[in-house]
Amino acid sequence: MKPFAVLIALTLSLGAASAHASPELAAKSKCMTCHDVAKKKMGPAFKEIAAKYKGQKGADAMLADSMLKGAKGKWGKIPMPPQKIAPADAQTLAKWILTL
Repeated sequence: MKPFAVLIALTLSLGAASAHASPELAAKSKCMTCHDVAKKKMGPAFKEIAAKYKGQKGADAMLADSMLKGAKGKWGKIPMPPQKIAPADAQTLAKWILTL
């Protein structure tokens, strides 16, 4: 019984770690080169993005699509080129951004 309880505890802790992994995923994916959580850099702050799309149906899919295909004209003159990240990572990042 004790090994089973340890396995459950490990599983729960790993699940909690991945839920908080998005800032690390953003850094690993090089998002932080142009973006910051709270302040504008070359691109808008993630909190600005979250505010702009708050409550919009399909916003997470749209943001993930912008990451994968690139975007221009949404935030000024500087376009965002397509990012070389896995679609699942783009979706994870989009959902995280929208929680800010």
